[in-house]
Amino acid sequence: MIAQFLAAFWQVMVELSPSLLLGLLIAGLMHVYLPHGFVHRGLNRPDMASVTRATLVGVPLPLCSCGVIPTALGLRNEGASKGATTAFMISTPQTGVDSILVSAAFLGWPFALFKLVAAFVTGLVGGGLVNRFTRPDPVPAQQAATDGDGTRPRGWRPVLRYAVFDLLGAIDLWVLAGVALAALLTVVLPADYFASQSWAQGLLGMLVVLAISLPLYVCTTGSVPIAASLIASGLPAGSALVFLMAGPATNIATFGAVYRTLGGRILAIYLAVVVVMSMAFGLLFDALLQRPAEHAAHLHGTEGDWLGVSAALLLTALLLLLAARRLRARFAPAPAVAADLTLPVLGMSCNHCVASVRQALERIDAVEAAEPDLGAGLVRVRGAHLDVSELVAAIRQAGFDSDPGQSR
Repeated sequence: MIAQFLAAFWQVMVELSPSLLLGLLIAGLMHVYLPHGFVHRGLNRPDMASVTRATLVGVPLPLCSCGVIPTALGLRNEGASKGATTAFMISTPQTGVDSILVSAAFLGWPFALFKLVAAFVTGLVGGGLVNRFTRPDPVPAQQAATDGDGTRPRGWRPVLRYAVFDLLGAIDLWVLAGVALAALLTVVLPADYFASQSWAQGLLGMLVVLAISLPLYVCTTGSVPIAASLIASGLPAGSALVFLMAGPATNIATFGAVYRTLGGRILAIYLAVVVVMSMAFGLLFDALLQRPAEHAAHLHGTEGDWLGVSAALLLTALLLLLAARRLRARFAPAPAVAADLTLPVLGMSCNHCVASVRQALERIDAVEAAEPDLGAGLVRVRGAHLDVSELVAAIRQAGFDSDPGQSR
């Protein structure tokens, strides 16, 4: 049993790694070479143009549901309308360049492209309904932060740093959990198990999947192997699509963030759109394509798949590097020289949040380095002539909060 699990785990890694690494590389190139502030422009009007732009920006971004929260709040603080903010929060966690490529590798391009269209349309519908049924509440636009002379460091080093430490570091544990669960399902579920279960078919099966998906945190990339294993065991592809749409877009933390920042009415619209649209697209997919070809999770041997094996070895090395960095940060002794300034940061919940705080602070000319501590909820800032109010404003603009009275 253990040997079968390990073999299945490695095979999922071989299937996953090339697409995931390519997606991370594309995301790193986008981050470094797109003009800073590009995603913040043109989203301030309560109309469908802003909603469409927010959805177009959100669909390719590789942000998980916890990472999208501070990003969306940053957009809102800079003047994005309620509709644009909602559209961004709905569409972004459902997909991303890495997720699209991984979905194509596991489920085929028809499924991947259908999921992409579903995320885009769902974002449009959610943002449009918010604009229609809520009163416009303009937020004073703030000047987007810029990088000094309008440029940022170029080259492979910042691309790879962002792709590995900021993006992969934010989802690595969820990807590993998804791979492990996919391997376990491959081993323990008989072939066509769900095909023999009446409750797993049609609308009832989608409702069961939906009830499980809504409150849970599901990483959009890590969930793809799970969906592929479920499809291979007979779960209808439409139900798997519901899982891949509703799971990444919702969880308990998202519910609280939407309620606190946008209000109960928008939260109700948000949930209704995710529920109705995921089931509608699930039914539509089953009606049009039935199954995402026999491609789904039909794992084959690794013999001869040198690209997949090489990518899996590289991904494994990167995961070990990230684990070593975490252990070193956790157990390393405190530096002998204290930081110039330490501020509390409220709302950091993952490594992507850490990256957002660091990047927001390091855009300030006076800041030499910012070192957020996720476990302690603090950020240590080094620099000359630091202005506490400017630091706090940057933290809040990034979608978090800080109490300058507790700075040290």
